[in-house]
Order: sequence, then C-alpha cells, then structure tokens
Amino acid sequence: MRTNRILAAIALIALIGILAYGLVLAYTPKPQVLQGQIEAREYNISSKVPGRVEQVLVRRGDKVNQGDLLYAIYSPELKAKLMQAEGGRDAAKAMQQEADNGARKQQILASREQWLKAQAAATLAKTTFERIEALFEEGVLARQKRDEAFTQWQAAKYTEQAALAMYQMADEGARDETKAAAAGNARMAEGAVNEVNAILADSQMRSPKTAEVSEVLLQAGELAPSGFPVVSLIDMSDAWAVFQVREDQLKQVKQGQTVLLTIPALERDVEFTVSHIAVMGDFATWRATESGHDFDMRTFQVELRPSEAIVDLRVGMSVLFAL
Repeated sequence: MRTNRILAAIALIALIGILAYGLVLAYTPKPQVLQGQIEAREYNISSKVPGRVEQVLVRRGDKVNQGDLLYAIYSPELKAKLMQAEGGRDAAKAMQQEADNGARKQQILASREQWLKAQAAATLAKTTFERIEALFEEGVLARQKRDEAFTQWQAAKYTEQAALAMYQMADEGARDETKAAAAGNARMAEGAVNEVNAILADSQMRSPKTAEVSEVLLQAGELAPSGFPVVSLIDMSDAWAVFQVREDQLKQVKQGQTVLLTIPALERDVEFTVSHIAVMGDFATWRATESGHDFDMRTFQVELRPSEAIVDLRVGMSVLFAL
C-alpha cells in the first residue's frame, strides 16, 4: 500500500514536470533562422582594344595568379598606328638634333667666306672713293663721278655688314625658341608612341588578382569588341555572406557584431563579422504585417565577412543565421 502511494507521488511529480516543461517550451520564443548565400568578388576582364582573339590561355576552373596572361588580342590597325607614331617620333628627334647642332661646318665656312669677300669689296670701294675724291678736289673729275664712287663705297659697306650678320647667325646656330619648339615636337611624338604602346599592352590581358576562372566567353579566332569581357574571375579570398533581414529583426544585427553562421554544404559553423548594413531598404521585397493595414515590412541587405579563410567555400552556398 505504501509502495503504491510512493509510485503515485513519483508519477504525479513526473507529470507535473512534463507539463511545466511543455509550458516552458510553448512560451519560449523559437529562434528565427534566416537563409542567405555566399557571394565573392568577380572580375570581368575586358580590353580597350577591339580585334580578333589571338589566343586564350585559360579554361573554366583554372587557378591563376596575379599577372598571369589570360588572353591576347591581335589588331593589325594598331600595329600600323605604332609604325606611324614611331616614324613621326624619329623625324621629330632628327629635327631636334638638327636644331641643337646648328649649321654644318661647311655652311659656317661658306658664310665666313662671303663676309670676307664683302669686306674686301668694301675696302676696295673705299680706296676707289678716296682716289676719286682727291681728283675731284683738284677739279679733274666731275661731281657725278665722285657721288657714284661714294654710293658704291656705302653699298659695299652695307653688304659687308649683312654678310657679317649672316656669318654670325650661322656660327651661333638655331635660336633658343627654335630649339625649345623642336624639343616640344619630339616630346609630343614620343607621347604618341607611348599612347599606342599603352593600348597595345592592353591587348595582352593579365589577371589583376589571384583568383579562379569562372567563365571564358570567347575563344581564339573570335572577334572581341572593345570593352567586351572575355574572361571572368572569382576571387574566393574576398567572399562574404548576404542576408535579407526584415526591419523588425534588424535591431538584433549591429555593425561589427561577430556571429556564428552555419554552412550546411560544409557541415560546419563559421564565425562571421557584420561588415555592412544597407542604408536603404529593399522595396522589392516586402510583406504586409497584417492584411488591411498600411504598415509594410521591408528588408535590408546585410553583409557578413568570415573571420578566417574557409576551405572549399563556393559562391552560392547557403548560409544559415539563427536570430
């Protein structure tokens, strides 16, 4: 009899415990689980140079390092422009060198000989005038002859001065302004060559990051327009998780907060840090809190970045966030 009472008391206590636990479970709020996905930085590699794809050195899934050659574009028009630019540069440099060097030695010598010739002619004209002047003073010659000799002497003297100026100009070389203009033309021509070379360098497209090839859109022999992405890269070292959080749940998420997220595909929990909360709600994803009311729930995009590198992480993997 006593044993039956004890068993009944134990059963009653157990029943009360079960009921209490049920009530606790019933009134305890269930954790809300948000589902997001993994995103990563994508690079679409395109060229400013339109032309035919000469070669593609990568395939989808290849791992590439920064600076690796991805593909090359052949453009005969650019080759022709480079030849023209180099020709203009060579001509401009030759003109600059000519201005710096001045007149040739033969030209300087010829100018000097012309000056000496004019000087001798002026000396002779002066001597002739002095003789005729003496005869005029004695009354032997008419004034007309004396005036003609004087004019020839003055003309010979001016011719000598002009020849001297030409000789000095040839000896001094080009003016400073002419040299500066020639140097400017040479720099301009060099800039044209550098411009074409820069465009040609852009036809040899290299990887800007260490990443993985996700798409190859054109193959060798196909025509690539300017700016068309030929190869796409995914940098998994720059990956993050994206969630759409309703505004009534947003108070549980803070900038810089560290949380534990679950990646079902990898069967592991990973620590993430909230790196960005959108300043503007998404008006495309919303729901009414209750039918017939005007208050609508909108969502805000939240980005979280992993605290450490995650092995085998892929873009598009689901991520679970328990609030």
